[in-house]
Amino acid sequence: MHINYLQGIKKNVLGLSGLCLLVALSLVALLAPLLTLHSPDAPSTFILAAPSAEHWLGTNDIGQDIFSRLIYGARTSLIVAIFTGLLTTMLSTLIGGSAALIGGSYQRFVLRTIDVFLTLPHIIVIMLVASFVRPGTGMLIIVLAVFSWPGSARIIRSQVLSLKQRPHIWAARTFGAGKSYLLIKHIIPDLLPIMVSVFVQHSRRAVFMEAGLAFLGITDPTIVSWGTMLNKALEFSYLGLWNWLLPPGIALSLTVIAFAFVGYTLEQIMNPRLG
Repeated sequence: MHINYLQGIKKNVLGLSGLCLLVALSLVALLAPLLTLHSPDAPSTFILAAPSAEHWLGTNDIGQDIFSRLIYGARTSLIVAIFTGLLTTMLSTLIGGSAALIGGSYQRFVLRTIDVFLTLPHIIVIMLVASFVRPGTGMLIIVLAVFSWPGSARIIRSQVLSLKQRPHIWAARTFGAGKSYLLIKHIIPDLLPIMVSVFVQHSRRAVFMEAGLAFLGITDPTIVSWGTMLNKALEFSYLGLWNWLLPPGIALSLTVIAFAFVGYTLEQIMNPRLG
């Protein structure tokens, strides 16, 4: 991220709060083995145990340590968020940028494809695909990215149409620069502010979608996720176990809020009129 963006975030209370939350979440995910006493997957004979010094948030119906699953769940959320954001940003930039540069029949084909994707009810389609393939983390990232790029690609195409009329682009074309060279060396650097915004936006959405699909039980049940923890909490809601429900719910809410704060601040930095 450009140094100016970081300075802008530091001067904004919401942006700084969101950035601090994301840094804290990243540290928790990286240091998960050092922060937990038990494996998140290992069952035990201590079933439905109450919070104690041995199990800080108790155990679930098969004796797994809830605190360990909470900490390792941060890894799942961050992995899905980061890689979905990156893949979506790459697809949006390559497809939208190439459509603007190449033009002609290729651009019309891309625009019609985007129109088709935008008319689909994304959440319902993603749920149907996920329920059919029961995606693991890698497949879930691909599914989310495939149905997320069209809107951002349209925005990037519009921006590239404007950028390619600028003097330095015309100068490069005069000296014989090809379209791929223009896209990589000139267009993409000028698109970085929008690409950062696209990345943050789709990372936030990916956290919510991953948790939602896991909560509905249509992803791989072996994945340690905040969504699967909420699903279990709902299954045993008649027991009134707050230690199953509140920790993953709070962690998920704080993560989505953190991405939202950073994204809102970046939008203000890139478009000062919003301030």
